Amino acid sequence: MSAEVMSEATIVIRGRKVVGGVAEGEALVTRDRISGWGGIDPRTGTVIETRHELRGQSFAGKVLVFPGAKGSSGWSAMFHMTRLMNSAPAAFLFNEMTTKMALGAVVTHAPSMTDFERDPLECIETGDWVRVDADRGVIEITKKRGTQP
Repeated sequence: MSAEVMSEATIVIRGRKVVGGVAEGEALVTRDRISGWGGIDPRTGTVIETRHELRGQSFAGKVLVFPGAKGSSGWSAMFHMTRLMNSAPAAFLFNEMTTKMALGAVVTHAPSMTDFERDPLECIETGDWVRVDADRGVIEITKKRGTQP
């Protein structure tokens, strides 16, 4: 089967709801934890942390796939600001549940999931189209053109 035909395949992952709702968008994936206070610009949703692999990229309106939060309790305040400034992620998919991550997801109001049956960092690449149905605990991934699932 050619890569183009395979690019139309959908991968389904199940997980646990943190914040309910449904959202979809382009994935932005990092294996680096994200720092809120001093790590992002809430006006634009851009990662500004020095030496972060996403430095200079915006997560605004995207499905952010990452291991979890790092840094101070200011994490949730900075992500709350992204919601107020319309620069928040469309959804959060993260591996490690912490109190700062949970609070950040809640104040952002973005559908959020964790505790996956398969690691989303292994299945999702930046540019894939991802539909998050946190209410049902289902993630549907459509691979970007030219990649195989």
